[in-house]
Amino acid sequence: MGKLQSKFRRSRSELYRATKGNGEDAAVSQVIQYEPAHRDAVNCVTNLTSDLCVSGGGDMAVVVYDWRGGKLCQSFQGHNREVTKVECFPGSTWIFSASRDKSVMMWDLNQGDEPIQEFCGHELVVNGLAVSPDGSRLCTGSRDNSMCLWDIESGERVHKNTVSRNLVTHVCWVPESSSIVQTSEDKTIRVWDSRTWQVTNTFPAKQYIQTHCDISANGNHLLSSSNGFGGQGCEATLWDLRQPGCKVVEYRGHRETTACCVFLPSSPGGPALVASSSHDCSVKIWDQNTAACLTTLTLDGSGPLVSLAPSDSSSLLCASFNTGLHVLHHHTDGLDLKEVARF
Repeated sequence: MGKLQSKFRRSRSELYRATKGNGEDAAVSQVIQYEPAHRDAVNCVTNLTSDLCVSGGGDMAVVVYDWRGGKLCQSFQGHNREVTKVECFPGSTWIFSASRDKSVMMWDLNQGDEPIQEFCGHELVVNGLAVSPDGSRLCTGSRDNSMCLWDIESGERVHKNTVSRNLVTHVCWVPESSSIVQTSEDKTIRVWDSRTWQVTNTFPAKQYIQTHCDISANGNHLLSSSNGFGGQGCEATLWDLRQPGCKVVEYRGHRETTACCVFLPSSPGGPALVASSSHDCSVKIWDQNTAACLTTLTLDGSGPLVSLAPSDSSSLLCASFNTGLHVLHHHTDGLDLKEVARF
């Protein structure tokens, strides 16, 4: 135990470089390295509480981590292939994880290290997870072209609907609503009614695969992100959900696939902000309304940055393929984005 503690103390003191902006004059900040959460690429991260995050990775683990204190709290082992998505139900200790093993598992931080429920029925990798606002239903989407609705308590499948070429990449439940939004490899965005389990709207197809989506807290706007290369595609798009298919603005500036896009929590008197992360190793913060890029942070050597989780009005967690999870801080006006820790 003494050697382990000594190794952990040394790891905390290691400093890494994070670069803000581009060019020779780019600012460099020092970054604290905590005990790593995963032994392989990190595919996804979300918040359980204001202090605890949940992540999933190529090591097949679902990890609960105190990112403010730099401490690993729990590592759930149950999937037999990499974890693709994680989701939590606000105000609870419930955790849901999807995997390339075609299953979804439900965990409870207060009920040991075994899954308390399993949802099996997809034929390919599960890429989408969303919990209903009342916590009674779970929506899953897969590369098998299907969307499924499950009863959380019983684990029984309530509905399944398969749409040709609908290779699901991400799923969001609209707050205080019966609507679900999903992105797909067929370049479209679909809106579902959870009561009828039918598609109610299909947005005009984009030029590139839609990789991710997020819904604003008031349920009025949708963000989606696109893959691409050489600066073509690679954007995030803001849509008005009150007028389905109505594109508001696009956020352009990444050089490679934009893997994730999220609304940032608003602060009193501050501008509405969104953030995006990309395979080009950068995170950008944008003015939501004008689409102006306010700041860019490049995480050298990180590989693709595939998932973001805003924790409060000035903190943002970022998952990477090569360098674990990153704690980023920014001003409430969206400026001065910097990395302060990684784990």
